Amino acid sequence: MKNSGYTQSNLDHNLFLKRDGEKITALIVYVNDMAVIGKDTREQHKLQKYLSQEFEMKDLGALKYFLGIEVARSKTSIFLSQRKYVMDLLSETGMLGCKPADTPIEMNHKLFEDMDRLPTNKEQYQRLVGRLIHLAHTRPDIAYVVSVVSQFMYSPSVSYRNAVDRI
Repeated sequence: MKNSGYTQSNLDHNLFLKRDGEKITALIVYVNDMAVIGKDTREQHKLQKYLSQEFEMKDLGALKYFLGIEVARSKTSIFLSQRKYVMDLLSETGMLGCKPADTPIEMNHKLFEDMDRLPTNKEQYQRLVGRLIHLAHTRPDIAYVVSVVSQFMYSPSVSYRNAVDRI
């Protein structure tokens, strides 16, 4: 991508940008998903042609859903939402009818390593925390607490799982 005039973002190494005056084209790559967006439609088509020569890919048209984020457009704005993602997560965890907590973690929380020794299902814990990490992209209000519970991915306990359920 760098040879084609794109620069790699310092904030997200999966994001590549190309500027041509007022026009900008962006490529974001995540595992086996790519999104090409921008104001320069000619550059977008050129990039898509190049990528299709290098990789097996399909053009799915205008971006509607990417990494659990729904994308809706109006004439003047783009709206991002993870409503479907949240509803699927609540359904998967059996918490669809739960009442929301006032805060994503208890005030003055006391989560720390070796807090308790009662283990919980490690794979479930890791999956839930991973899903919460994706949710934090559009929910900065939970970013801190998700970073706290993600510290215990390799030896989760019931107390940590309770904190994840609260989030």
